Amino acid sequence: MTSAARILQVGAEIFPLIKTGGLGDVLGALPQALVRQGFDVRLLLPGYPALRQPLTDVQQVCTLGPAFGAASIEILLGRLPGIALPAYVIDAPSLYERAGNPYVDDQGKEWADNAARFGLLGWVAAHLGLGDIDRSWRAHLVHGHDWHAGLAATYLALHPQPRCRSVFTVHNLAFAGLFERELLPTLLLPEDSFGLDGIEFHGDGSMLKAGLQYADAITTVSPTYASEIRTPEFGCGLDGVIAQRAEQLHGILNGVDYEIWNPATDRQLEVRFDHKRIALKAAAKAALQKQLGLAVDPGALLIGVVSRLTQQKGIDLLLQALPALLADGAQLALLGSGDAILENGCRALATAAPSQVAVRFAYDEPLAHRIIGGSDVIAVPSRFEPCGLTQLYGLRYGTLPLVRRVGGLADTVIDADDASLTAGTATGFVFDAATPAALLLAARRAVALHRQSAGWQKVMKRAMAQDFSWDGAASHYAALYRELLAPST
Repeated sequence: MTSAARILQVGAEIFPLIKTGGLGDVLGALPQALVRQGFDVRLLLPGYPALRQPLTDVQQVCTLGPAFGAASIEILLGRLPGIALPAYVIDAPSLYERAGNPYVDDQGKEWADNAARFGLLGWVAAHLGLGDIDRSWRAHLVHGHDWHAGLAATYLALHPQPRCRSVFTVHNLAFAGLFERELLPTLLLPEDSFGLDGIEFHGDGSMLKAGLQYADAITTVSPTYASEIRTPEFGCGLDGVIAQRAEQLHGILNGVDYEIWNPATDRQLEVRFDHKRIALKAAAKAALQKQLGLAVDPGALLIGVVSRLTQQKGIDLLLQALPALLADGAQLALLGSGDAILENGCRALATAAPSQVAVRFAYDEPLAHRIIGGSDVIAVPSRFEPCGLTQLYGLRYGTLPLVRRVGGLADTVIDADDASLTAGTATGFVFDAATPAALLLAARRAVALHRQSAGWQKVMKRAMAQDFSWDGAASHYAALYRELLAPST
């Protein structure tokens, strides 16, 4: 193609405007890295208040009739603060004009019309690729992220001309985007799309399966996770579908935006540092301990956790191992929210040992930076982890990851065993079994190494030298796009 290929990136959240997890970080960074690869990139996002209200330079691209349960739908094109790309925003107030979380209400219950809300997202994405929404800019390739955008590939497959290619990225296979068969007319889907070789999944429709089934290429956010999801243990009932599409499956590791996650320039830290001023990290640790009401003790191994509090994330394993670690003199700084039982367990530990355990049940981006910057260890003891970004942030801040050997954690952290310590390649602490005992053993290795200042600093410096920038990840996506867009012979 003589001009830059036009790529539409489609997702349900984007940092810094709306974020519930790593997906928002990816949408905030990957599209801009793709521009540096030479592509003409635009975004498509739902019109939540957090995205609709700050939109500037607004153009009304088109108006759609009543559809997807919405009385009025307008497609807008404009600019969002902090995002250096044009963005299409779907202005459908009855679907998106809601406070708070984009997926659930204030009771934590999924919005009843999520199928329509995100079905519309996929439909608009497809029609931006078909050229009948914005006639001045037709996408050559639509890249949908996670189940929210899974139906885009289905709508494109229903309208094969003009040909628009599609990529579907699985950020977490555990979320299937289920909806009842009765919603097919609302979603403008034909009955014959609902079958085992279509979008049907155990009697319901699945937006996730739709993306897996119909996209021209499937990616996951780490190479190991791409292998794991072909197995019954990690496949969430979709391993058979994935195995059938193995030739279209690619594992591309997520990246880090080092403009945001950089301890030398991070405005959220009270004390900034880098690999040349590594001693200043001790001051960042002391500031965090003071802020959270922990004992200001430089000798205590401070374990940080920034996570959803779920069994997937292995928080129950950590809670069971923690009493022994506290007895060893360790501390815990935890930020997150989720399962009520896990929250109560964290709260009980903090009540019993307030000088060693501090918990905050909230979304707090500045505090997340301070925990990752000030802790000695960042714990990500997940039962499964498609990629994980927290451990990548920890590496850059010299906060050594404590992780289970799964998914992207296995791809990014080198265990500090005798061999790697001797070779100078260690970057963290890795365990295998999803048990409190295995986690505790790895954590105690961290406690022991932390008492050896010189050895600890060597591993810190090695961790901080790792490069997981988005430019590397974007180059892999660029190669995939060019392969898909190459003229057929």
